[in-house]
Amino acid sequence: MTDEHHLSHPSPAQYVKIAVGLAVLTAIEVALFYINNALGLGWINTAALLTLAFFKFFVVVGWYMHIRYEKAAVSRFFIFGFVLAFSLYGVVLIGLGVLAATR
Repeated sequence: MTDEHHLSHPSPAQYVKIAVGLAVLTAIEVALFYINNALGLGWINTAALLTLAFFKFFVVVGWYMHIRYEKAAVSRFFIFGFVLAFSLYGVVLIGLGVLAATR
């Protein structure tokens, strides 16, 4: 039993649209950095920047690395590795006191 449903890869025009979208998201991230320096938004700014970075990561991995078009097993393997790496990153940040659970 094979999965015959495969999505077609993006066209060059779609790659350009994706690149423009990523550039806009990057401009928003840079603007948030400067707004935070001026207004001191604190955790709201951090949450917004992490959300944008997370979204950009999945766009790049999904379309440019073609994970979106691979078999489900490859996608699951990648997602497992990502969750493991993200968890390790969180443990290290907590260990360093950057993410304190009691704040």
